[in-house]
Amino acid sequence: MDAKQILLSPIKIGTRECQNRFFMQAMECTDADADGNPTDLTYTRYEKLFKGEAGMVSLEAISITDRSRARLNQLMIMPKNLKPLTTFVKRLKEINPKTLFIFQLTHSGELSNPEFSRRVSVKPLPTYVSDILTEEELDQIFEDFVLASKIAHDAGADGIDMKLCHGYLGSQILRPYNDRKWKYGGPWEKRRQFAFDLYERIQKAVNDRNFLIGSKISVWEGFPGGFGTAGPDTPVIDYTEPIDLVKGLEERGAQYFIQSAGSPSITVSLTQADRSAPYFAYLHQTFAKVLRDNLKPETVVIGSNYSIFRDGRNRLCAVTPEDSCLLNYGAKNIAMGFTDMIGLGRQSFADPLLPLKYREGREKEINWCTACDDCLELLIRQQPIGCCVYNKFYRDILRRTREEKGSLKVKHT
Repeated sequence: MDAKQILLSPIKIGTRECQNRFFMQAMECTDADADGNPTDLTYTRYEKLFKGEAGMVSLEAISITDRSRARLNQLMIMPKNLKPLTTFVKRLKEINPKTLFIFQLTHSGELSNPEFSRRVSVKPLPTYVSDILTEEELDQIFEDFVLASKIAHDAGADGIDMKLCHGYLGSQILRPYNDRKWKYGGPWEKRRQFAFDLYERIQKAVNDRNFLIGSKISVWEGFPGGFGTAGPDTPVIDYTEPIDLVKGLEERGAQYFIQSAGSPSITVSLTQADRSAPYFAYLHQTFAKVLRDNLKPETVVIGSNYSIFRDGRNRLCAVTPEDSCLLNYGAKNIAMGFTDMIGLGRQSFADPLLPLKYREGREKEINWCTACDDCLELLIRQQPIGCCVYNKFYRDILRRTREEKGSLKVKHT
């Protein structure tokens, strides 16, 4: 089987069939309206992804609340958003009914921006100033997650990604650093119960076997006390808790997992390898294999951090450009049983039509992500986000922003 046969082969996720092995990651953007509904800019971005024939697309970090969120113009999922989201899904499904569409549900927790929302946490990290969540407040957050899941279902989404990664509230509760004495703190059995209880309540509330549920998980956050470490004060990798988490969620109905790593506000180069250290992406392949080796064959694992490999011009050493290009590496990892699908993040900005071009034999026309991270700068600056290399609209936004606010060097740590 060659790379094209592998990447364009269908795969079953739960009761649904995914037309190929390309997954478009939830790429947090800032182009919603004041009520958190999709705007013309939002439609344009997702229409291209659906035209591009991705097997599955994730709707970016849609917030279950307007009280604690990371982005000023962030998509939101509350009762007031049901009708606009229903129209949004319907329009995209009309473009391509084969592409599966999931919503990534999130609460920003300690990553909430205090300039326009309330920053909260279960236990503040050093240098982070935030309000401590009470158990009663967390009970309300549970209700918001369950309601958001029902809204996603009613709006026509094919499923949800219950976000447990990248430093947002879910990962904050799971990490060993959360040694606070409370219902979901301290011993692993208490911390994991947050995710277990949430899955059980969502499954009961939605009660539709065709509705997908899974989670994006940072297998190792890469700092002392982060998820996937050996304790509250060490960064040493320990897979015990990540493995137990995915097994427990699988028992509670999870049909897929999206592998990730890091916490972008702390270990951004681990989350998305940059041009100076592209080999960080190799860690993601290891983490994906850890998940794949510990789950049932029918549970789908989606690997991350493939954008950096591009067309082989990636500054990786001890490997040929042909072997290290995104398409060949992705197919190889699927063939070797390390992952079942490949997730594209920054690359989905650079060329949302990649799967279509690949199927039609137009590989030379693919716009490859250069890992310039200008899109990340737009995110940090709360501006509409897209590829500044291939899309003049976003390049002009970046230029104007720099003229008004000065240069910003994106720090990789």
